[in-house]
Amino acid sequence: MRRRLPVLAWALLVLPLVSCGDNSVRAPFAESRTPPALDARFQPPAGWAWGYVKVGDDLVQRYGVSAPHGAPRGQVLILPAYGESAEAWFETARDLNDRDYVVWILERQGQGGSERATPWRDLGHATSFAPDVTATRAMVKAVIRPKGQDRFAILGAGDGGLVALRALEEGLQADAAILSSPNFDVADPPRAKGELIRIARWARGLKLGFVRYPGQAGWNREGPDGFAARLTHDRARGAVQPAWQLANPDLRMGAPSLAWYAAFYDAVDATGRDLERVQTPVVMLDAGQDVKALPQPQSAVCAALPRCVETRYPAARHALHLETDSVRGPWLEAVDDALRHRTASPPASP
Repeated sequence: MRRRLPVLAWALLVLPLVSCGDNSVRAPFAESRTPPALDARFQPPAGWAWGYVKVGDDLVQRYGVSAPHGAPRGQVLILPAYGESAEAWFETARDLNDRDYVVWILERQGQGGSERATPWRDLGHATSFAPDVTATRAMVKAVIRPKGQDRFAILGAGDGGLVALRALEEGLQADAAILSSPNFDVADPPRAKGELIRIARWARGLKLGFVRYPGQAGWNREGPDGFAARLTHDRARGAVQPAWQLANPDLRMGAPSLAWYAAFYDAVDATGRDLERVQTPVVMLDAGQDVKALPQPQSAVCAALPRCVETRYPAARHALHLETDSVRGPWLEAVDDALRHRTASPPASP
């Protein structure tokens, strides 16, 4: 029989450490140091610039932007998955710049170079996904400000796809939405789903949600890279995010907090109730060998959306933007096609 989680006792052990935290550890972080010997394709695109967005009392979130050499044909806002910083998307940003798109990447609350909610910088902590959704809408309205002449699309990866959908439900205007390996359920939970949700919401309610589930670890330099973690078949691309984290301690991320799990499942429930509000054409690109996201919820969400087309790549792993060229090439073409055209249509009448 599995032992009950001693959340309260464990949290009391770490509570004294909170007061010792240096507020500077929580501060947002802009300029990152390029890892030595990093291949040029994984380095910042030409003209890459960083900025910050803050809404009300919410945490400061870091974003970056790069533009094509010539006149842009459109703009895309990328929302990375849990634990990913913008640096992991530099190669994709370069490729999209080469296709004449302005690329924006907004990092999630408490992740990447964004401000932290706790003194433990490698802890992905959030009590709600609502600030992510609000920041996404503010980013589009106040910073990107698409005027309609060029196409604007939002690309959400992993649980970033959940944030993208929720923003669309709350009125975000876009010509297209691209969901890359979107995550609507945790494929590798540390405990049975129902028990995890109950424990996570209970801990959050007691203001103890900042602790990790016992056994889940923080960042470790000996931890698996994307290839070893079965997120990609490409060894070089799988090593990119760890390389940036090794060179930049501020970017390091480990397992999320209990409150993060509660916030994730709250967002899943809220998004699932309002899918009919999304009139934006949605292109869902899924991986056939995904260890992070479950296929059934992906297909169910796409079927419930008014305008959604789903493509699954049988030989692909979760991080499609970091996969081998044989997978990443078709994925990039699908992204480009969604940016250029209205590819998602309403389902045919029975």
